[in-house]
Amino acid sequence: MDINNLKPIPKYIENQDKKYYRQACGNTRFYSYLTRWQKELIKITVAVKQFKGARYYKQVAVHGLHSPVCFAKDIDCYIIGGYVVCWYSEGLQKYPKSYADDKWYTYKDKYFDPYAPCVNLNYVLKIPEFKYCAINGYNQTSIFKYLRCYEKYPQAEYLIKLGLPNLADKRTILALLKKDKAFRRWIIKNKDICNLQYNNASSIIHAYKTGNTFEESRKFIERKSKLYLTKKYECDYSPIKKLFRGEALERFFAYIDEQKINYGLYLDYLNACNDLQLDMSLSKNAFPHDFMRWHDIRIDECASKRAQIDERKRKELYKKFAVTADKFLPLQNFLNEKYAVFIAKSPAELINEGNTLHHCVGKMGYDEKMARGETLIFFVRRLTAPDKPFITMEYSVYGKNVLQCYGNKNTKPNNNVLDFVNNCWLPFANEQLKSLRLSKAA
Repeated sequence: MDINNLKPIPKYIENQDKKYYRQACGNTRFYSYLTRWQKELIKITVAVKQFKGARYYKQVAVHGLHSPVCFAKDIDCYIIGGYVVCWYSEGLQKYPKSYADDKWYTYKDKYFDPYAPCVNLNYVLKIPEFKYCAINGYNQTSIFKYLRCYEKYPQAEYLIKLGLPNLADKRTILALLKKDKAFRRWIIKNKDICNLQYNNASSIIHAYKTGNTFEESRKFIERKSKLYLTKKYECDYSPIKKLFRGEALERFFAYIDEQKINYGLYLDYLNACNDLQLDMSLSKNAFPHDFMRWHDIRIDECASKRAQIDERKRKELYKKFAVTADKFLPLQNFLNEKYAVFIAKSPAELINEGNTLHHCVGKMGYDEKMARGETLIFFVRRLTAPDKPFITMEYSVYGKNVLQCYGNKNTKPNNNVLDFVNNCWLPFANEQLKSLRLSKAA
């Protein structure tokens, strides 16, 4: 595209806009129109502003159907405020903006494409290759996204005529329609359910391939997304993702539901099995019948193996652990009328806590993670028995959130304890952590 050959907005296009928007609007709004430019279908975005009874129009963006770049002028985008346009050259603003100099600049095609209803959508139908594209049934403003899909997958027209415009630009759906006749028959049969907004492309394809209900497929996709989209400061579930793929992931979800466990408990078990070099392709290892029993057995075996490290490394671990505990000591100084919080001061305390409460905090490398400052372990105690293990917490310094909170045998604490942890201690700890960082910076 040669931006120097851009023609002014045609009068009939302006009249079309006035037809749709008869009432004045003081804010800047956008509309778009289609035209041809050197045999290329282009979309021109126009900004409109009403000022003192007059309407002002400005071409602010140009996108080409097959162009990897777009052009933009006197327009910028902010994360919170959205798209803004400078009207200095029209005399509507007193001072020019930093992004506005009345010149066209090139950007990647995905940028500077605001919500801008097209006022001459039927123009597409005049182009022979798009004569039957059913563009009028497409309920999105991303016209080019649909047309690009239609060029590769003419089945997009089929979906629009079925009343499924929300799926007409989903390439995974279109690719399956193209090669699988059975899927075409299935989607006709289930078109009413497919049209529901919460059934996305992934859940629809999953329901078709597995024979599951839409509800089951949607829940599976949601759980899979949560497992795969963990943040950097949360637990690393990559060993689980590596072990369970495809249909095995469905079996894994069903298994943890049956055993009433969470990702964190299984991850500890899996790490222990990997350290022991067990074959996790065997069902008896991946899905033990009594999970908690085998969890404890593998954790103990792994702890025995790790106990063989030499004394020098052990002393170094204790020293680093003590430094971390001392550094974050201010986070523990919190109590109310029932509970108090203490930070773990040595690996020995973790071992005692784990042995007393029958969980793996003293065995699965939490001492090494805390020595490195990756995570912190705190003990919640009753004020009536401050020396007796009660609840164990894992706190993320990077995420400033509680990763795990368990009592005896990995049981979930009652609501009173959870309320104390999440609504009393956690805000206090985050504020203390902020003060520590500020004092370090000073």
